Amino acid sequence: MLITTPAGSRKAVIAACRPVPEERRTVTVLFVDIVGSTRLVERLDPEDVRALQRAYFGTVASVLRRWRGVVEKYVGDAVMALFGASGSDGLDAYRAVRAGLDIQAALERRRPAGIRLRVRVGVATGEVLLDLAGLRDGGHGAASGAVITTAARLQEHAPPGGVVVCPVTRSAVAGLVEQRPLATLTLAGKALPLDVWRVTGAAGSRPARHRVPLVGRRHELAGAADEVARALRERRPRWISLVGPPGSGRSRLLHEVTRAVSHVDGVPVRRRVTACPPYPCGELAPLAGLVRPRPDGTAAEGPGGVLAAFLAAPDDDTVAARAVAACREALLGLAADAPVVVAVDDLDRAAPALRRFLHQLHVAAGERGLPLAVVTTCGSGSADPLPAPARRIPLEPLGPLDTGRLLRHLLDRAGRPAALAARLLPLAGGSPAVATAYASADPAGEPGGVPAAARRLVDARLDRLDGAHRAVLLAGAARGGPVVAAVVEAMLGWPAGRAEPVLRALAAAGLVHPVTAGGWSIDALVARVAALRLSRAVRADFARRLRAAKDTAAGLVPGAGTGVPSRDAGGREICPLGAGRSRRSGGGARPAPVPPDRLDRSGARRPVPGDPVLTQPGRAAVLRAVPGQPARAGPVTGGATRAVADAAERSGWRGGPPPEVTSWPGQRTGPPPVVPSWPGQRTGPPPVVPSWPGPTGPPRRVGRRRTGPGGHALGLAA
Repeated sequence: MLITTPAGSRKAVIAACRPVPEERRTVTVLFVDIVGSTRLVERLDPEDVRALQRAYFGTVASVLRRWRGVVEKYVGDAVMALFGASGSDGLDAYRAVRAGLDIQAALERRRPAGIRLRVRVGVATGEVLLDLAGLRDGGHGAASGAVITTAARLQEHAPPGGVVVCPVTRSAVAGLVEQRPLATLTLAGKALPLDVWRVTGAAGSRPARHRVPLVGRRHELAGAADEVARALRERRPRWISLVGPPGSGRSRLLHEVTRAVSHVDGVPVRRRVTACPPYPCGELAPLAGLVRPRPDGTAAEGPGGVLAAFLAAPDDDTVAARAVAACREALLGLAADAPVVVAVDDLDRAAPALRRFLHQLHVAAGERGLPLAVVTTCGSGSADPLPAPARRIPLEPLGPLDTGRLLRHLLDRAGRPAALAARLLPLAGGSPAVATAYASADPAGEPGGVPAAARRLVDARLDRLDGAHRAVLLAGAARGGPVVAAVVEAMLGWPAGRAEPVLRALAAAGLVHPVTAGGWSIDALVARVAALRLSRAVRADFARRLRAAKDTAAGLVPGAGTGVPSRDAGGREICPLGAGRSRRSGGGARPAPVPPDRLDRSGARRPVPGDPVLTQPGRAAVLRAVPGQPARAGPVTGGATRAVADAAERSGWRGGPPPEVTSWPGQRTGPPPVVPSWPGQRTGPPPVVPSWPGPTGPPRRVGRRRTGPGGHALGLAA
């Protein structure tokens, strides 16, 4: 069988993935295998086995393609597929579960060679290291991680014809599919038991439940409620669209808008509410939620037979197409008796047929002068034209005060300390969904401390960007601190001027914010999730490029001194990937770079005021420590002389023997100060170590300490 589909030379594929050839990603793994395949193959002729395999693999592959899964490998009769590897939409786990259900149904319908094939399906979600070049080259062996083994083990414990999921997958698809607990299993190789759920089917179209009070949306709520009341009172239908990104609280606001106007001129308002699930089974299936009888007894009137057939099989597109006219007349009939609000959540997920139905309903109500209002929610990128009169109400991120109020309420409901709100505030970023994810449970066990629900939202935002924009965010997250265009260009190997327009586009998308002249700050949660995607190899490559760029800017040979850490003006080591953190190092200090304007034609360093002077040319000297006295310059011999010469050469001093240091930058009067202690001190008082030619300021401890005759320390400035 064909395991991979090469997409050109691997060298070209790798070049297309640079500068980030691999990523750590959260993916959903689907593992499917035939039940009793060994016994089945033993009783069939080899030609029949080949025909059966082709039919089986063809059916599975077609379902996986429809749900945007990538076949990673074939293992005998088993198929392993990845969801979210080539790009996440935040619904990777849902697509994998739906693919598992469809594989079961497709094999039951097709029955290749007249044989009923039963398969088991296991679905698990977790972190993998993904080889992007390998993924583009066909997918075989592209992912590595424990979640792959977990999916295979789950498949072994699934009942024939069943789809079982791990706890992470179960949380990701909650409310979108019907599932029930199966068992607590001890999987081979797993230290702890694992709770397992069995998925029985997709959930119907039903509005979400809201248990949290609405916070910070009073202005938007008042505007939408006023539009609804005016449309019903004046009997002039209006369309109100609540526009915001996923997690902005648009569903919560829709719920409040439909309840805000309960009566118009003393007449009760009827509410017809439905929601569009992701990837609906039928194009018009959500329409059933608008015409189905309500608990309050109100029902849409219409041709009984057609409506009854549609309500019995809403996923059947043929039946639904015949019921479109009946559904429209039923809703118009309700509006003729009393004011009606038609609310549709997540309209951006709807099929074109459902959008056309709503447009036609709105136009027909306007022609008849009926009291009807259509209220919908959709994403910020939706460009679906709205029929006039219409109003778009954008949902901006919550402000700090409202976000803090929401966090404190959520923390109180979860039984967690309200003091955590201050720490979670910058991570929430004004998103109610992210605030809920952080406040509902302690994310300490999650990778990077980021809740899975929050990471899904950010991963989807990152994957909607093209390669250049995503690479800038990854480089900025690796560097830490403010993002500067020149630094990003050095890390990515880009020409000068390429990063600035990319940063401006990211700012327009709300992913970065200007903080200083020429500097940008990445959104806190986006930076954290982007950093989680970086492998150790990519981090090391970014650090190497950054060091090479610093050496080039300092006039040094690129790559010289590789492995020697950079230091700031205070002598602290700068970790290029540690967001400005400093740490101690046991190695010697790198000499300060010499600006090009302070070098003569031969490349030697020009003397400037404050440099050490030569009092006895031809004689090497270092500072020596004498008990009870300040450190003084004195002669040394042997290896110490060679060390002084090496230090002088590295610092740019040329001509004649190594100097004897008798003054130092910043000296005015009196003897040099004594350094009180140093790592590794054993005998004698600590030495005073001035800076070698370069930066000014007080002396600082640099380099390694050597012990001279008499057990006294020798300080070498390197």
